[in-house]
Amino acid sequence: MDERMTPEVRLAALAAHLAARKLDVDLSAAGLRVANPQVKGCCAKNAADTVSCRPRDEDADALWFFTSWGEPIAPADRLTDAAVAVLGYLAAKEER
Repeated sequence: MDERMTPEVRLAALAAHLAARKLDVDLSAAGLRVANPQVKGCCAKNAADTVSCRPRDEDADALWFFTSWGEPIAPADRLTDAAVAVLGYLAAKEER
């Protein structure tokens, strides 16, 4: 793995992609908190999730993005795929 491409760097890059798509982002030690201000989630709050980046055993420990409930989103080097997936599942919360 490229030493410069740490999980924190990958999360920061994903944050930039999602912010450009008008999502609220907050990067902290806990992960990347992403909220869709256009979609209401539970309890009158915006649809949101905290994305993490860590090695995935099933992919030879390559870095992947994961949802807060542990579902893999996309490999960490596939920022567009990850952004589309996050946009999709945060928008889907409106339909539930």
